Amino acid sequence: MQVSYQEPVTTGLSLAALRQENIRFKGTGGISENSRSFGFRPAFLDTLSGRTYLSRFANGAPAPLHLLEGLPAELVVSGAGRALRIRATVISGFVLDGRFYTRDQAAAYALEEPLQ
Repeated sequence: MQVSYQEPVTTGLSLAALRQENIRFKGTGGISENSRSFGFRPAFLDTLSGRTYLSRFANGAPAPLHLLEGLPAELVVSGAGRALRIRATVISGFVLDGRFYTRDQAAAYALEEPLQ
């Protein structure tokens, strides 16, 4: 599987970084609220391993937006009982039909495809 992605943040993804991404992609399919109607589910891609993780609440239930708390412990690099920052190799995006899309790719998809 070929994966296209942006360069990961060198310090790792944090809650503040996720908020900045939402600001950057406001009004596009690059945020959960706008991509949901196309069938996208918020997810994370570990660019080192190629593994994709659907966004989940800490209890394991699927989350409707990007949350760090439900990620596996091996991706978390800091946090006092909470996932405050994750490995720099992990990026946020979405999954649709088993394929990972970056926020840029999801935004482009939303412009090209009719609503489901």
